[in-house]
Amino acid sequence: MQVKPYLRQFPDKDGFFGRFGGSDVPPDIARECERIREAYLTIGNSYDFVTQLRDIRKHFQGRPTPVYYAKRLTETIGGGRIYLKREDLNHTGAHKLNHCMGEGLLASYLGKRKLIAETGAGQHGVALATAAAYFGMECEIHMGAVDIIKEHPNVVRMEILGAKVVPVTRGQGTLKDAVDSAFDAWVADPEASLYAIGSVVGPHPFPMMVRDFQSVVGFEAKDQFVEMMGVLPDNVVACCGGGSNSMGIFAAFIEDPCELHAVEPLGRGSGVGEHAASLMYGHEGDIHGFHTVVLADEDGAPSPVYSIASGLDYPGVGPEHAYLHSIDRTIAGGATDEEAVRAFYALSRLEGIIPALESAHAVAYAMELAKQRPYESILVNLSGRGDKDVDFVYENYPPAQYA
Repeated sequence: MQVKPYLRQFPDKDGFFGRFGGSDVPPDIARECERIREAYLTIGNSYDFVTQLRDIRKHFQGRPTPVYYAKRLTETIGGGRIYLKREDLNHTGAHKLNHCMGEGLLASYLGKRKLIAETGAGQHGVALATAAAYFGMECEIHMGAVDIIKEHPNVVRMEILGAKVVPVTRGQGTLKDAVDSAFDAWVADPEASLYAIGSVVGPHPFPMMVRDFQSVVGFEAKDQFVEMMGVLPDNVVACCGGGSNSMGIFAAFIEDPCELHAVEPLGRGSGVGEHAASLMYGHEGDIHGFHTVVLADEDGAPSPVYSIASGLDYPGVGPEHAYLHSIDRTIAGGATDEEAVRAFYALSRLEGIIPALESAHAVAYAMELAKQRPYESILVNLSGRGDKDVDFVYENYPPAQYA
């Protein structure tokens, strides 16, 4: 019996990656999730949908984005060779538009009038507001009050694009609370709206849909790297909060002899509320309608989490990431706030590329990995640019301290 390729095996019909995933939501939302799943598997694989999405990616998003050899960074470290998949050059400045345009296109086929989402760093919010403007839809973005202050440039961009930004003050006022708030808004009007979730999390079919839309990153990078070097990369590295950018690039390499490194935010310590490293410190549990690995207390309530990067401070991880880590297909690593900031400045000054703080975690990890593996190649998914972070970094981590 011929074994199906990995991406056709997982998830199964119920949305599980091994024992992780599924859909544990109220009946009315379960019906809407099933409608979305059916539409994605039929409409989403139709000739018209695929050709329209490919046209959007080429002529609106500016895909493919390049793979770039970071020569000066590599030579300064004196170790393994570091390459960057330049998702910072994707329209709106990050990988998020890859799935937002796919979700927006699907919503238009379903006759939806409104797109609803959460955002942490604001990159998903900007991308969805862009998609809503492109397709002529209303857009409502739920964002933690803490992140609204920290990521003000992206709040301005969302509002310019016509989105309504809803401040979330419940809980810690960060990403997890924004997800809760966005889910509540969707539950109130599922017929007219689509919850365009911002990562490979949530109930089935969202982890599958976002992975598939984001896999364009991995398949582009794989072809580009082989064309450039004649071989596959030894290591593929990406930051991992919920895990959309990492799952997007990993998807193309799962069945290849490459090590896959999911880089989590180690924040400022190992105590509760000092980091957001679910794979490294979490346990099996449920969050937002799916089973995965979470940071939670003894009663299963999500623990407080923290990261300098607003897009990574989520107390769980996508179910596919939990599965791949459980079978030792991926390696969970991490970078602290300080390491991320140092990488932020290193890439800016050595390559002229200002990365998002989320992406800086992956760069920091790759810099250390390069020292340990001087003869290997390291492909980093540079998932976003740092326009949104420059004011925060400048004020809190002045350039003079990192000369």
